[in-house]
Amino acid sequence: MRTTNRQLKRWFSMALAALALSFLTGCASMRLIDSDVVSVAAVPPGMSLQGAKYRFERLPSQVNNPEAGLAEQQAQAAMTAVGLVRDDAGARLSVMVGFSGTQYLADPWGRPIGPGWTPYGSVAIGSGFGSHIGLGMGMRFPPPTHYRREVSVVMRDLRSGQVVYETRASHAGPWGDSVPIFATLFQAALANFPNPPAGLRRVNIELPR
Repeated sequence: MRTTNRQLKRWFSMALAALALSFLTGCASMRLIDSDVVSVAAVPPGMSLQGAKYRFERLPSQVNNPEAGLAEQQAQAAMTAVGLVRDDAGARLSVMVGFSGTQYLADPWGRPIGPGWTPYGSVAIGSGFGSHIGLGMGMRFPPPTHYRREVSVVMRDLRSGQVVYETRASHAGPWGDSVPIFATLFQAALANFPNPPAGLRRVNIELPR
């Protein structure tokens, strides 16, 4: 009987370990991109943005920027997903896309490290009831690089010139692969289109590693 109980306990422990490993493996295959999003709709009476046709417009500084074309492709995919239709000839809206990115050294909480950071730490050597050597609390290792990225989409009524929809999304994190992160930001920026909630909101989207 004792042997049977030990076998059952061993089997149960192995099953729990396998389940935990499966859970960790599944979590490790995905990452959560949490974006801060602000969207404002200013649609005049009698106009609907649902299914509207649009074309892209560029700022003079974007005309010869090859990255602007990629940003427009990513924005187009996000806009298609919410029902907007690209039609350069029959457009009712002009769409201007913005994008920016910076990188910085981060502390363990992901916050930017100030200019006073130093890579050197302290080593404490003491004696008393026994000699000891320990690393001081000020010991600092080379910090990780984090990235902050932001996108914006501004939609303007071509007939009146009025901005009818504006949205921005930003994300800061350790991921260095810009292309999928920017694409995810455009998805987040178009969340809840064309009736976004007021104020700043958090939009979470899972992305494969």
